[in-house]
Amino acid sequence: MSKEKIRFGLIGSGWRAEFYIRIAKALPELFQLSAVLIRDREKGCIFAEKFQVRVVNSLEELNATQPEFVVLAIKRGMVSDYLITLFKKGIPVLSETPPAEDEESLRNLWKAWGLYQGKIQVAEQYFLQPLYASWYKTITDGRLGEVENINISSLHGYHGVGMIRKFLDTGFENCKIYGKRYWFNVTETYGREGMAFDGEVVRCSRDRVTMEFDSGKVAFFDFSDPAQYHSFIRTRQLSVQGTRGEIDDLTIRYLTEENIPVTQELRRIDLGVYSNQEWSHYAIMLGEEFLYRTPFINARFNDDEIAVASCLVKMHEYVAEGKEFYGLADALQDMYLCLKMEEALNRPVSVVETVTQPWAENME
Repeated sequence: MSKEKIRFGLIGSGWRAEFYIRIAKALPELFQLSAVLIRDREKGCIFAEKFQVRVVNSLEELNATQPEFVVLAIKRGMVSDYLITLFKKGIPVLSETPPAEDEESLRNLWKAWGLYQGKIQVAEQYFLQPLYASWYKTITDGRLGEVENINISSLHGYHGVGMIRKFLDTGFENCKIYGKRYWFNVTETYGREGMAFDGEVVRCSRDRVTMEFDSGKVAFFDFSDPAQYHSFIRTRQLSVQGTRGEIDDLTIRYLTEENIPVTQELRRIDLGVYSNQEWSHYAIMLGEEFLYRTPFINARFNDDEIAVASCLVKMHEYVAEGKEFYGLADALQDMYLCLKMEEALNRPVSVVETVTQPWAENME
């Protein structure tokens, strides 16, 4: 963990941009927000008053505040063009997902990155959340042996694809994709104002997709939109199977070196749950072992805020040392597979095959 303040600028004023403001205010000893760029002056004044932050109206003004990098958190359709502008100016950028939205834009962005040698990482934060990080450590510790398949029902689109590639360790392999979209009714249980009790029933899609990678590894993708992220009656599920064990949501089954089968449960440790006045996540344990400990002790962050704050720390390390944590090639590959997955869902009786893209040509 860096001991110096991580000074960053912010471009954007939406829901995701607010995460970065909350994080900087919660840990002022670690993070320093230099300014927020909002081009509309009137909107900027209102925003500055509401969040008590400095607001500027141009990229030149933002750069003059001397951030070590900027966070780009703007509307999805504008991201790729803005990234190219930042590449041209040589400004390091942590970009929100996705970096582009169609195949042509993905390839154009990669070409621009090569031309200007842009310094970029992408804020794909889910693998840095405590539970996903714990699952991943279970895999990389070798408990499951060679991992061969995953069933993931927790993340949509490119987020789900990114977790699939990471957990299966498929790199930039090509794959065959097929699937179908279904529609079901579900009762609303949560809204912007909190829990909902009016019993409103809404129509939700449910995507079931199979991805068969060239290595023989297989992913089963299952996601219900919009219910799954914000529902008390639609939950998250994950199953990862290897030659010597499996992850079954919070249950881990594996063989010891003597081939003795062991079953253990992941146990979450949160401070302040009962009678003390703290509140923060501390760790996730498997038996007597810590699989994960938060890098932000006593910070009152939810899991997503922990992950986003971790992105900021890792971006600081990238700028200082060149160490990538989620580079542009990975972000483009995940979005490319997401687009192909959507194509398969729109052609439910067909198999869609991916082909090697420019960013993947020299990847092992």
